[in-house]
Amino acid sequence: MIKKYLLLFVIAVFAMSCSKKVEVKGKIAGGSPLERVEFVEASGVATLPLINVGVDKEGNFTGSFEAPKNGMYVINYAGKQNLIFLKGGQSVTISGNATTFPNEYVVTGDAKNDNEFFQACQKFLMTYGQKVNMQELASGDENKFLKGIQKIEADLNKNIDENVTKHNPGKEVTEWKRIDARTAILNLLANYEMSKRQMSGNPSFKVGKAFSDYENKLQDNKEEMVKISPFYRQYLLTKMSSDFQKYAEANSKGKTDITTSELFNQYLKTKKEVSQTTKDYLLAFVMAQSDIHPQTPAATTDKIKKIIEEDIKDAGIKADLKKMQFAINGFKIGDDAPAANLVKQDGAAYNLTDNKGKPYMMVFYASWNPYINEGTMPVLKEVVNFYKSKMNFVFVNVDDTKDQFVKTSNSMFKGVPGQNVFGDGGLNSDVAKKYGIYAFKLPSFIVVDKNGKIASRTFVNLGDAELISILDKQTGLSAPKVAPQQMMPQMNMDPSAQQAPPVQEAPQQSAQTK
Repeated sequence: MIKKYLLLFVIAVFAMSCSKKVEVKGKIAGGSPLERVEFVEASGVATLPLINVGVDKEGNFTGSFEAPKNGMYVINYAGKQNLIFLKGGQSVTISGNATTFPNEYVVTGDAKNDNEFFQACQKFLMTYGQKVNMQELASGDENKFLKGIQKIEADLNKNIDENVTKHNPGKEVTEWKRIDARTAILNLLANYEMSKRQMSGNPSFKVGKAFSDYENKLQDNKEEMVKISPFYRQYLLTKMSSDFQKYAEANSKGKTDITTSELFNQYLKTKKEVSQTTKDYLLAFVMAQSDIHPQTPAATTDKIKKIIEEDIKDAGIKADLKKMQFAINGFKIGDDAPAANLVKQDGAAYNLTDNKGKPYMMVFYASWNPYINEGTMPVLKEVVNFYKSKMNFVFVNVDDTKDQFVKTSNSMFKGVPGQNVFGDGGLNSDVAKKYGIYAFKLPSFIVVDKNGKIASRTFVNLGDAELISILDKQTGLSAPKVAPQQMMPQMNMDPSAQQAPPVQEAPQQSAQTK
């Protein structure tokens, strides 16, 4: 019997140690139910939210998500963001005040020591950065600059050591912080070299041996650095920029349809000294920045898909890029519109196939989204009234609860012709996952033809001329032209919760001195 209980204990411990789920809860004093808390992996190649949870009227929130890796995550709230170090299997409580959260927050539970260490290091950086005159340092000669930078590195490492002793953090967050400090220094070195090259007017300008040796010494673990630090990837791209520019100019002549991603992919294949892991991360970064955005033409989207499939070797990066591309670019026109689990107000199941024989537009929305009531509804009512004789409308609610769905749909869509349905689970629902719906894409609109085939990309602007043209084509009607100033403004397509351009890597609050 003792052996049996011992075995069960061992199994339980093993299961806990292998768990990637992070349980988060917290309270934001003065928090608003119209605001949401999001977590995004900071070191990944895609910035799609891992979880988006609501805040109740007392400011409480709770949720869980699968952590892709142990490391830094971005917390987004009310247009503000900060970093937090989390590990799979942790249970974490986060508290703060709505006026300063998440710029300031307190962590209790499993992640307490790691984040007290991280916050202490960041607090030091804010004070230290104000004391360092980088402009004066960079204006000096190379030896003076190098000595100044080495002094900065020593000060940063001393502070890290002091905070390790004081807060007893884990090895992973300590290593992250050391890498973060080194990558900050590397970026300062790269920017100095670039500015000196520009000032000299000599494209072949090179720094001295002492400079290069120091730069190489800071990169004693390149593979790990490129995996965990977007700031290090930024450094590598800065170092490559001049060489890549020459390559692009020489290899794009007469090619009007070649993309930045294609050119950079070809360029990386000439770099035998660069590891495949590094190539994967850098190529993913360039694709996300240059060629994966809402207005990407279908032909370019197909090219990017091919590069992801054939040239990205890392399975995790490949999967993340595919997921990101789908979230941003949506379905391919002509794909079957997937069936999804939906329920009506009375609890009965609803099938999208009920619309077959007539085109329809799916409208995804949530009550907490700031655009839906004032910005979208007046225009949506006009669109529905104009096209309702020739097409159906399905209003898909992704609120957190069915009660909220019933309340919202009765309030907002009363008297608007169309079918009100609910994706049970909100942003984690079957329909949200199948249609690539995230908070940054709400409200959004997808047109399906009479045969159940996808007829449009996902739009976030109901006044988009392309969307109106598609509706006209599907119905045979011709909508009156609308002056540009009357159209809805383009919504913010930011997958990391309204803080950066679409599909940009999650921002890294690093040890960059001013």
